[in-house]
Amino acid sequence: MIDKQKKYCNNLTKYSRFDTREVFIGKIPLGGNNPIRIQSMTTTVTMDTIDTVEQSIRMVNAGCEYVRITAPSINEANNLEDIKNELRKRGYNVPLIADIHFTPNAAEIAARIVEKVRVNPGNYVDKKKFDQKEYTDEEYNAELERIREKFTPLVKICKEHGTAMRIGTNHGSLSDRIMNRYGDTPLGMVESALEFVRICEELDYYNIVLSMKASNTQIMVKAYRLLVNRMLNEGMNYPLHLGVTEAGGGEDGRIKSALGIGSLLEDGLGDTIRVSLTEDPEYEVPVAISLVNRYTSRKEHKPIVPIDEYQVDPFTYSKRKSLELHGIGGSNHPIVTSDFSSYKNISYDNLKDAGYTYDAVTDKWNVSDIAADFIFIGNNNLSFPIPSGLKQICNYHHWLTLTENKDSYPLLTSADYLAANKLSAILKFLKINFSDLTEKLIEKIKEDNNTVLIIETKNDHGMAEQRRFFFELMNKEIKNPVIIKRDYKNISLDELRIYSSTDFGALLIDGMGDGVWITANQMITGKRENEKNTLVSESLIKFINRTLFGILQAARVRISKTDYIACPSCGRTLFDLQETTEMIRKRTSHLKGMKIAIMGCIVNGPGEMADADYGYVGSGTDKISLYRGKEVVNNNIPSAEAVDSLINLIKEDGNWTDPA
Repeated sequence: MIDKQKKYCNNLTKYSRFDTREVFIGKIPLGGNNPIRIQSMTTTVTMDTIDTVEQSIRMVNAGCEYVRITAPSINEANNLEDIKNELRKRGYNVPLIADIHFTPNAAEIAARIVEKVRVNPGNYVDKKKFDQKEYTDEEYNAELERIREKFTPLVKICKEHGTAMRIGTNHGSLSDRIMNRYGDTPLGMVESALEFVRICEELDYYNIVLSMKASNTQIMVKAYRLLVNRMLNEGMNYPLHLGVTEAGGGEDGRIKSALGIGSLLEDGLGDTIRVSLTEDPEYEVPVAISLVNRYTSRKEHKPIVPIDEYQVDPFTYSKRKSLELHGIGGSNHPIVTSDFSSYKNISYDNLKDAGYTYDAVTDKWNVSDIAADFIFIGNNNLSFPIPSGLKQICNYHHWLTLTENKDSYPLLTSADYLAANKLSAILKFLKINFSDLTEKLIEKIKEDNNTVLIIETKNDHGMAEQRRFFFELMNKEIKNPVIIKRDYKNISLDELRIYSSTDFGALLIDGMGDGVWITANQMITGKRENEKNTLVSESLIKFINRTLFGILQAARVRISKTDYIACPSCGRTLFDLQETTEMIRKRTSHLKGMKIAIMGCIVNGPGEMADADYGYVGSGTDKISLYRGKEVVNNNIPSAEAVDSLINLIKEDGNWTDPA
């Protein structure tokens, strides 16, 4: 039985939704036995009634069940009534949610108009000035009493009007009081929310939804898990709103969102989701729907051997200890394998899709930042020498026929592995399912320090079965490196990106996996729709390779490119966020490993940037403030000059390199 100190979901091997109380948001209930609801947030100026109404309609038509609108001041809060009336006049009864940060008086007005209000405990009547101060218990409790006094009127209004409330903690906006007592941690996020929940419960108000959002997927997942654990131990069961905040846009934003949200959905957590992309909100909705639809029939999956003891701490990151074999495992970052086994002939040009470009003039290979570490060639032979640093794997029986196999490594089935007696000194790869893991096989693996395990699954609840596999290896003290492999059939490329981000990411953020490998059948089209619905043609191998590196980056286990922490925009945004993000990306995308935050306003400013190296934050109409970490460097720069100023700041700090 799982220790209650580690329990955070119903079951680690049998899919089921976590049981939460039902909360009514207008006429669309959330939690309980209801479907996982889809929501998004407008990016229009809230005072522009028609623009906001028309965008809301586009969101609803795309599949949005709740529409959130920012209300940064009293004027916007009052205008929510005009927006609501216009929507109703046009026949749209979608529940509206007011997004509140610093303004209790705006929240109190909005709560009388809309079906739900969202408050952020770190900003709502608490203090966020990055002050370093030791709070005595007396001072800490005095601050709590002040919060109770300021927060109580809103709770009473919500109770009177039947208005729901989301208490939404964001990792980057924890108050100074919470930061100084708990640190910048998932525990601090959870306690920040529960302080407000306890005030609500004292006032006999329970129409509450909770969220723990962060741009760092490891922190986001750990915080939600810890929240559920605390609720279980304190007799609470509030519904969960899931989201990765400041995920960015395009492919990276979709991968990061799917990884964080999907990791929780896999364990049955989540009652409503919002995918936050730096794009128009109607483009967020299909991604959210694709994530949710995957779980409509998940509970019918083939049974998985139960887990009696959780082998890892679900609330902190710790990498599984493994042997190091030829650069795989140990302290190395996870490796990427590119699968060319379906090709009849592999050419120089084909390797471009795995990140290797051959220059015939110089007879040299150019290697990209997202170049695969291994290629699998199946039963093929290469007619040319592979690039230095790239290694190849082939099927075991084909490997035996090679006259020279010093540059190749064999891939064996469990039957081959048990039958082979003269491979103990050779690096080899063992392809295995959980059902293959017999005592005889376990004994041989434990005696063999030259085998990399490639774990596969055919279970509909594949992530859970592969996680169970890792736990079995830990139980048996098997420390061989493990490559996670998944095979996807008859799905679109957009689905492949979302599903693989979830399946691999959920394991990687728990420190499991020394490598990743995807295969997909050829029925998957080589064309995909990008975020602007434009058809893009590329090879399947190139798409998979880029996706795998994106997953490793989003899980923060292998950094191969610049990391952009960009908010999705809303009515508070003070410049064109999509256009500006693209301008900054074009000029800085070569700065591998650097984290740059692009925030529309101070709400998503120094706090929400969390661990960014540099920040570009709206401080007024067409005015930008630049940050180094959480410290402001330049204030109120004209937006026309701000991107150049950001580049100059990076150069001044000695962190700039010219593009190759």
